[in-house]
Amino acid sequence: MSHRFIPRNLAEEKEMLQAAGVERFEDLIEAIPAHLRLSRPLDVPAAQSEMALSRDIRRLAQKNKGLTELVSFLGMGWTKHFIPAAVDSIVSRSEFTTAYTPYQAEASQGSLQQIFEYQTMVAEIAGCEISNASLYDGATALVEGLIMAVACTKNRKQFAIASSMNPRYREVAQTYASSNGWTFHDVAWTADEGALDRKSVEAVLAANPGKIAALVIQTPNTFGLLEDLEWLSDLCKAAGAVLVVVNDPLASMIVDPPGVFGADIVIGEMLGLGIPTSLGGPGLGYLATWKKHLRQMPGRVVGRTVDAEGKRAYCLTAQTREQHIRREKATSNICSNQGLMTVAASVYLALQGPKGLEEVAEQCAARLAYVRTGLAKAGIKPLFGGTPFQEQAFLLPAGSRARVEAACRTAGLLPGVWLADLMPNVPTETVLVCTSETHSKQDLDLLVSILSSAGGAA
Repeated sequence: MSHRFIPRNLAEEKEMLQAAGVERFEDLIEAIPAHLRLSRPLDVPAAQSEMALSRDIRRLAQKNKGLTELVSFLGMGWTKHFIPAAVDSIVSRSEFTTAYTPYQAEASQGSLQQIFEYQTMVAEIAGCEISNASLYDGATALVEGLIMAVACTKNRKQFAIASSMNPRYREVAQTYASSNGWTFHDVAWTADEGALDRKSVEAVLAANPGKIAALVIQTPNTFGLLEDLEWLSDLCKAAGAVLVVVNDPLASMIVDPPGVFGADIVIGEMLGLGIPTSLGGPGLGYLATWKKHLRQMPGRVVGRTVDAEGKRAYCLTAQTREQHIRREKATSNICSNQGLMTVAASVYLALQGPKGLEEVAEQCAARLAYVRTGLAKAGIKPLFGGTPFQEQAFLLPAGSRARVEAACRTAGLLPGVWLADLMPNVPTETVLVCTSETHSKQDLDLLVSILSSAGGAA
C-alpha cells in the first residue's frame, strides 16, 4: 500500500521536494544549526526477517527478571498487591479499554458513570467531599496539589515541605518549582520517632509570615511511619496556609483518613490497587479536596443529576483544563483522561469493598510486624521508633550492605529500598522493607534469614 507522505524511491522524493519548493532535503532543514544535525548514518542494526527479529527480542527479554520471578519487598509507592483475575477480565472489554476523554458528555454516559463512581470511592478513602479524575501518578498529583495551593492562597509561592517526603515526589515538584518561582522550606523529622518535627514546622511558618502556601507532608512517610495529623490543620489555618497530605489509600482502611483531620488537599498513588506494578508506569494519581476548592481543582469532576424526563444522568460538572476554557484561566494542562487506569482501580475497589480493603491493609501490617519481630531476635532494629503501617526502615550493621545484596541476588529476592541512595543524612545500611498480602510465610522467613545472617555482625 502506498503512503502519500512517505517517499519510497528517488523519483517520489524529488517530486515531494519540488512541491515544497526546494531542491535538496538539506534545504528543508537549513534553519537547524549545522552542529545540531546528525552527520552520520543512524546507528541501527541491519534489517532482519520477522523470524530472526522475534528470536532476538525473546533472547533479550530473557535477560530481564521482573516481579513474577523475584520476591519483592520494594515499597515507596511501588508495592505489589494481588489483583483478582476479574479486574483484567472486565477492563479488557473494548468499551473500557478504548474509553477516552468525554468530549460529548451527553453521548458518554457510561464513561461519566464510571468516573463518577471512581471519584466517589476516592473521596471516601481520602475523607473529603469531592475528587477528580485524570491524574497521571502520585508525583504529578502532588504538583497539581501545589498548583491548587497557590491558587487557594492568592498566589503565595512558598511551601513548607517535610524532609521525610518521598524523594522522587520532591524531585518532580522541584522540576516544576524551577519554572514557577516556587520556594521550598524543608521541615525536619524528629530524631527519635522519624515523624514531622512540630518545632520545625512552627519555625518555618514563623520565619515566613503570610508567605507559605501550604504545608506538605506524607503519611505514611518515606520511613514507613504514620504521621500525627491532629495538630497540623489548626497550625496551617493560623498561618493562612493549606494542608496538603500525600496519603497511602490502604492506610485509610485502618486509621482515619487525612480529611478527617482537616487536610485541605489529599493526594496519592493508586498503583497496585487493580493496576499491575510496573516501575515504568502507568500509575494513577488521585486528588481529593472540599467543595470550597472546586474551582481550583484540576482535571474533571463528574456530577450526577436527572434529565428532562427525570431519569438519572451524568454530566461534567467542572472542566477546568485548557481545552474547555480560555487557556489563561485553566487550572491544569492535563489533557488525557486516565480512563483505563481509573476503570481498573474502580473495579478493584468495588470487588474488595470496604471490608476487603480493610483485610488487605491488616494483612500488610501483620506481615510487617512478623518481619520486625524476626529481625529483633537478631538484634536488628527499626531506624526510628514511630508507628509503621506496611513498610519500615531498618538499620543493618555497618558494612553489611554488600553481603545482603549478594545473598539476595542468590535467593532471587529484592530486600527493599536502600534509603541512603535517595536521601541525605540516612545511614548507608538503612533498608526500607515493604510487606503486602502477596508475601507468604516462606517469603517473610527468607527475608528475615538473609537480613539476620548476612546483615549480622561479621
